[in-house]
Amino acid sequence: MNIMDFNVKKLAADAGTFLSRAVQFTEEKLGQAEKTELDAHLENLLSKAECTKIWTEKIMKQTEVLLQPNPNARIEEFVYEKLDRKAPSRINNPELLGQYMIDAGTEFGPGTAYGNALIKCGETQKRIGTADRELIQTSALNFLTPLRNFIEGDYKTIAKERKLLQNKRLDLDAAKTRLKKAKTADTRASQLNSTRLEGDNIMIWAEEVTKSEQELRITQSEFDRQAEITRLLLEGMSSTHAHHLRCLNDFVEAQMTYYAQCYQYMLDLQKQLGSFPSNYLCNNNQSSIPPLPPASSNVIGPPAMASTSGLVVTSPSNLSDLKECTGNRKARVLYDYDAANSSELSLLADEVITVFSVVGMDSDWLMGERGNQKGKVPITYLELLN
Repeated sequence: MNIMDFNVKKLAADAGTFLSRAVQFTEEKLGQAEKTELDAHLENLLSKAECTKIWTEKIMKQTEVLLQPNPNARIEEFVYEKLDRKAPSRINNPELLGQYMIDAGTEFGPGTAYGNALIKCGETQKRIGTADRELIQTSALNFLTPLRNFIEGDYKTIAKERKLLQNKRLDLDAAKTRLKKAKTADTRASQLNSTRLEGDNIMIWAEEVTKSEQELRITQSEFDRQAEITRLLLEGMSSTHAHHLRCLNDFVEAQMTYYAQCYQYMLDLQKQLGSFPSNYLCNNNQSSIPPLPPASSNVIGPPAMASTSGLVVTSPSNLSDLKECTGNRKARVLYDYDAANSSELSLLADEVITVFSVVGMDSDWLMGERGNQKGKVPITYLELLN
């Protein structure tokens, strides 16, 4: 029964405090009550903490979007994280693309240029997928987790203490308001002291002034104490920025490693594909667009050949000779070439074939002959022989 009485009294006291704060807050908004302003240093610290929280949330969310563009996958990972369970490992987009390419290349035939190239591209895509997975894991551990710990840990503590400071400030201002009202009433009662009743009123208001002054001292002490606690927490924001800077460096290093790996993988792939040139960019009107020589070829011709930006190309003088070729001429093949259709002739590097022009044929192509085989050949793959 005593416990119940205590709970009722505590509930009534808490309700009175809450009501007092609500009244003070409302009067402040209406301009009917004075408000104790925080010192400039504390206000600046509070503003810095709020700014840090807002931008940390934005950076964290956008980093998650960058690392995992699929919103459904992000939701699934969030649910597993809240359940404190590990999300199942799933194949990512580069790995899936790589598997499709490998399967397609296997079905087309690893012995064909296109099938072989698909398999090589697929293997590279799978390596990129593995690097992508490593980037996500490293970034989540070294960058996202510290940011999330700040939002869900440190800042929640700061917000809790800030709210408590706000309540202590409302209590302080409410106490100031009550003291001001008590002093005003005491002054009026002192001016009307002609009767005994009015004398009793003077005693009552004098006691109320004393009680209000004591309450003000208590609330002021509690407010000052809470302001100091909040200030100490907020001053740690500089160390939080320093920690986040180290995490940012880790994230940049992880990205640098990832992009360097991808670049190296693609360089290796380009070198591998150099031995399998094919007219990938041509459409049905193939005679209008001659294929380019392979970028990674190591074949360097005589003075008629020049190197530009890493590509071995036929010099203008030799191209002119090829385009003006009349009658049958011998030409050396500079690179392997796979015929894109039945009207073209496949070529092998270093073989010598007979070439001649045909009226009406595109100037970038010649007709080539090898024994009883005949077909169009791109002039960029040829070098005329004297």
